[in-house]
Formats: sequence, structure tokens, C-alpha cells
Amino acid sequence: MITALDHVTLRASFRGGAVGAYEILFGRKAEGAALRVGNAGIEIEDESSTAHLGAMVFAAHSLDQAERLLQRRAVASERRGALLQLSPGATHEVPIALIERPQPPPVSPLFKSDEASSIGALDHVVIRTPNPERAIAFYAGRLGLDLRLDRSNPEWGARLLFFRCGDLVVELAHDLKKGVADLPDRLWGLSWRAADVARAHARLAKAGVEVSALRDGRRTGTRVFSVLSHTANVPTIVIGGLAHW
Repeated sequence: MITALDHVTLRASFRGGAVGAYEILFGRKAEGAALRVGNAGIEIEDESSTAHLGAMVFAAHSLDQAERLLQRRAVASERRGALLQLSPGATHEVPIALIERPQPPPVSPLFKSDEASSIGALDHVVIRTPNPERAIAFYAGRLGLDLRLDRSNPEWGARLLFFRCGDLVVELAHDLKKGVADLPDRLWGLSWRAADVARAHARLAKAGVEVSALRDGRRTGTRVFSVLSHTANVPTIVIGGLAHW
């Protein structure tokens, strides 16, 4: 049914500024209010509230087939233009839609940067959940994503669930200290990949983007840094040293 995560949406009252900020972050030129990297994209929409991640839009070969399968799995949905919008009750309040994509759109062209220092792909999207077993039932059981990791780590204070989707991961994070609750999930943050993370770090610092120091990632052999500006309030890291999942 689902073949990939096509794009995420970001909603901001300062849409033009957010587009410009992400052009600097990615090192790529936007088309309208959308940017595309190797395996996913981001689309920036107008909204009067504080900037935040808006939705995940998954790709499917056929919306008709996806709609029928979701109905059999008790996931209500509604056609809205080119999208199949899933019921917020079924998704635990995370806005999720499907789009029919025989082929992915082209990658955004480079903009004042080289390929190695630009953002080349989305590594993972992070969702905060108060109920990890409920999350497994939905993302694996109903959406059919591949659960690759289920690990609790007291040092991190979290239980992490990794669902593979194409060439990236949908990560569900649960705060162990808060216990389990029947509250909504929350679309939260993004991790982007760069072929040369050190060069990406240097490029962004030179462009006036606030970045943390480079540090070792949780996955062996990776290096990461946090992006503290130019993200429109979205918690963001850039990762290097790992080609793909």
C-alpha cells in the first residue's frame, strides 16, 4: 500500500521567510513553497499560528487500492483533492494523508552550495507518543510499515520504535518517565542527511545558521549536529556517516 514518505508539510505565518530559511538549510532552491531532496520533500503552507510541522503525506501506487485496504483495516479516510486524508481519530491526531505517486518528483536544484554539503535526504521523522503499543498497532498493523526496532533505554529516558518506510524511518518516541496514557500523538521533529556532515556544518555556520558542535550519533559511525535556527521551530538534526537505512 504505502511505498514511501512523499513529503512533510510545515505550517508558518511567515511562509516566505520559512521558504528562504529552508533554502539556506538545504542548500537547494525551492519551487514555489516546496523543496525536494533524494527521498522526500517539505512543503510550506500558510497558517496564522506558531510555526510547526503540519502533516505526513505518504506515497502509494494507487489511492483506490489504498482506500479499500484502509477500509478493511478500520481506518476511515476521505478524498480531498489529490490526497486521501486519514481520520484524526484513527491516526491518534497526527495529520496523515496519502498521495498517488507513480514516480517521485525531481530533486530541488542546488543553490549556492555543493552536493556534499547540501541536504541530500530525509533520515527520519520523529513523532512523540504517550502509548507505544497503540503506535505499533497503527503504524505496523494498519499502515503496514516495517517495525525494525523496539528499544527502551533508561539512559535516554525513552522507548524508541523505528518503522522503516522506503529509504527512511518514522520514529515514535515515548517518554518512559511519563508512563502510558491515552492522549494524542504529536508530530515533532526531523533528521536530515548530508553526504559530508562536516562540510554541511561549516556551510551552515558560514551562512549564519545557528548550529551545535558536531558530536557522535547514536548509531555507530555517525556524526550529527543540531540546527538551532532556520527551521521554523522544528527540532532538527543533520546526520552523516550512514548512507541509508
